[in-house]
Amino acid sequence: MEIPAVARLRQMFDQPVVRDIAGAVREALRGSKLRSRVRPGGSVAVAVGSRGIANLVTIVDAALREIEALGFQPFVVAAMGSHGGATSDGQRQLLADYGVTAERLGVPIKTDMDVVELGANSFGFPVFWDRNAFGADAVVTVSRIKPHTDFRGRFESGILKMLVIGLGKREGPSAVHQMGVRGLREVMPASAQVILEKTKVACGLAILENAAEQTAKIECVEREDLFDVEPRLLDEARQLMGRLPFDDLDVLVVGEMGKNYSGAGIDPNVIGRLYIVGQPEFDRPRINRIVVLDLSPESHGNAAGIGLADYTTDRLVASIAREPFLTNSIVSTFVERSKIPLSFPTDRESIEAAVNTCWQVDPAALRFVVVPNTLELAELWASPALCRDGAAPPHVRIESDFRPLPFDAAGNIRQNGLFPHSVRGRRRSPHGA
Repeated sequence: MEIPAVARLRQMFDQPVVRDIAGAVREALRGSKLRSRVRPGGSVAVAVGSRGIANLVTIVDAALREIEALGFQPFVVAAMGSHGGATSDGQRQLLADYGVTAERLGVPIKTDMDVVELGANSFGFPVFWDRNAFGADAVVTVSRIKPHTDFRGRFESGILKMLVIGLGKREGPSAVHQMGVRGLREVMPASAQVILEKTKVACGLAILENAAEQTAKIECVEREDLFDVEPRLLDEARQLMGRLPFDDLDVLVVGEMGKNYSGAGIDPNVIGRLYIVGQPEFDRPRINRIVVLDLSPESHGNAAGIGLADYTTDRLVASIAREPFLTNSIVSTFVERSKIPLSFPTDRESIEAAVNTCWQVDPAALRFVVVPNTLELAELWASPALCRDGAAPPHVRIESDFRPLPFDAAGNIRQNGLFPHSVRGRRRSPHGA
């Protein structure tokens, strides 16, 4: 069966957007208890992670400037667990990729991997914490609240996870992940309780993003309110997150996977695949075959999560860096997701394999979608079967005629032409990041 023609679709979202990012950050910190928690001139560690948070540099810069205005001495501390190959240089490079540098922000950037052991949690597991953060007079996290890629619980991705996993460096994630999903759901909150008791965590800047990857809300969560407020923010984030507009697909083509799009490289919440032994799969969406074509350069060779796809390309496999890939995969313990899919020399061959093994025998009924990644879902390309009257939801608008996928002479998709406004499109443009 041939690869179908596609038309450009756009999801029209009506969701909150923060227009003055820096102003919202300043207002949140100014209204917090930070001033009363730190001595004049004291040091404040601002914890920043390795996720692709929208407007990250603007948020971090505004936080640093407001902390200085309050009379304190801020610095940035890396809070990304074992990412960057669990090395100081690797984590410094990840932060630099997002523009978080000493030159840009005018404060020290500390990425040392040294930790202190705070004690044991109620499960008897040791709790580790970043030594630089521990030595500060206060710690403020910059944390996006969102559904986790591995489990469902009262706390998923957010402030609490950054405190335990992000600031735990390599040792913290290992202590939690050794119990698999139960470690994330139960051990992680128990470790957070120890951290709140033994450290000078002041508050967390909670960031929510809408389905168009725009900042939707910025709220300061005080340390004593964390266990009550973060679950409410997680519920809000779940309602805002981007999703595919279709529940049943024969083939999904993902242009690029990576840590800047999802902790799992390909977001399980979007594709409906968890792939964790003993855990139930999602009810929707139901996708028969998934193809992933490239690994983002921001991932620095870490393709953990590639096993969520069925097919890939030889060039993606060749771009995998052994050490960060193995480190992240083993520390997470969810090794099923790191199994290498069937790979082909070109995009065309990978996609043809998916089309011809998706169990759909009627070309006119083939439900086929192409997205740039699993974070940017406002714009996508879809086959005729998904564009007939009544097939697409009311919030989806058809913006073009049907056309063949634009393959180059080598048989690879011209992704920049399909998605010029995506992270990839901006990266490759003369004025891109």
